[in-house]
Amino acid sequence: MKNFIDEKQINTLLEENKKPDPKLIDDILIKAESKRGLSLQEMAVLVNIKEKKQLDKMFATAKKIKNEIYGNRVVIFAPLYVTNECANICEYCGFRADNTELHRRTLSFEELKEETKILSDSGQKRLLLVYGEHPKFTPEWIAESIKAVYSVGGENSKIRRININTAPMDVEGFRIVKEAAIGTFQCFQETYHRETYEKVHLKGQKADYDYRLYVHHRANEAGIDDTGVGVLFGLYDWKFELLALLQHSLDLEKVFGVGPHTVSFPRIEPALNAPLSEQPPYAVNDDDMKKIIAIVRLAIPYTGIILTTRETADFRKELLEIGVSQISAGSRTYPGAYKDEKENKPDMQQFTIGDTRSLDEAIRDILKQGFLPSFCTSCYRKGRTGHTFMEYAKPGDIHKFCQPNAVFTLLEYLLDYASEETKKIGLQRIEKETSNCGIFNHIIQDMYKRALAGERDLML
Repeated sequence: MKNFIDEKQINTLLEENKKPDPKLIDDILIKAESKRGLSLQEMAVLVNIKEKKQLDKMFATAKKIKNEIYGNRVVIFAPLYVTNECANICEYCGFRADNTELHRRTLSFEELKEETKILSDSGQKRLLLVYGEHPKFTPEWIAESIKAVYSVGGENSKIRRININTAPMDVEGFRIVKEAAIGTFQCFQETYHRETYEKVHLKGQKADYDYRLYVHHRANEAGIDDTGVGVLFGLYDWKFELLALLQHSLDLEKVFGVGPHTVSFPRIEPALNAPLSEQPPYAVNDDDMKKIIAIVRLAIPYTGIILTTRETADFRKELLEIGVSQISAGSRTYPGAYKDEKENKPDMQQFTIGDTRSLDEAIRDILKQGFLPSFCTSCYRKGRTGHTFMEYAKPGDIHKFCQPNAVFTLLEYLLDYASEETKKIGLQRIEKETSNCGIFNHIIQDMYKRALAGERDLML
């Protein structure tokens, strides 16, 4: 297999663009506004911006691009940890196989259904199922667990979209899980720097850099055309990681015509008996994290940018302004955590949570900030995935569907699950949004009335 991560090229570009010309920066930002994406050389220029004036201009451009493609919506989801059993030994993760102090648990399908019901009863519609990387979790078993989640609830209280974060599979394995009707397949390279990768992944399938690097290619070959990539920031220089991530995206575009549906940005957080988690070798501060989010929005404008509850509530609010389009809310990070309610079990969880707001609190804060929370699942269920999704997303037309569908799903949440305070603020927001839906306005008004009358799962 050809290694499409060209470390020599990345290092050369970073060295050559250490002191970028201000005029060149302006030209790149103007080009970015066209929403055509950036080259590696252009990204290498932006990662080296230091002056506040230029940074502010870059943040403003990122915000503009996000608004033109996705509008003011913020997609909401929750992670559901199915197991914390793992056969890998990774220096940054509490789930590592040699962590004898971690309490291991794999949910039975009945327990998985219990967790699902708790989440669906809170109003969640989109879940990310998270699996430990262990050979005993076969594609067949994963497919059955997905079916168990989909089986929970009545017609209007079901989970409508399940994304998965699992160990890499072969093509046949991906075909099996695809038949279980997954949404996005998510898997992170963690670090694209090969030497660092080999140092921090000591045992297990995950120690194979190349097998993991090509996981999204195999998923696409199996017909899964919505895939999610990501970097665990803190393992190596973030500037290198960003250029490598863009190389990854460009290769997927070249081979399949479809880049990553989502990009995730976890930073290393403290975890039980994970040596690198307390003092990451390349810790990323908040200022650099903000630059990372903005640059990816400019370089891969169509992608969904995901930010998890590793970050604090205040910082997440700040990052929503410059490009983030999806966040988890009301999250817990170990198997059985939602049934445990307010208990915290550091001897079971993967990492420390920074944002402890409930789903209702997070929705209310998003509304107060002027954004539109969305539980929408229509693109996947209407067949707007892969090439079809990109045909709408790249020119900025996807918001024509996103905006009204966000309104419908938010209204459903407000009427069926929200606190009175959140409901009041949300209905005021919806009143503003329903007068701004363009060619769909007459349809929106009709569907809005139908939702108020009790209809559910309305979508374009």
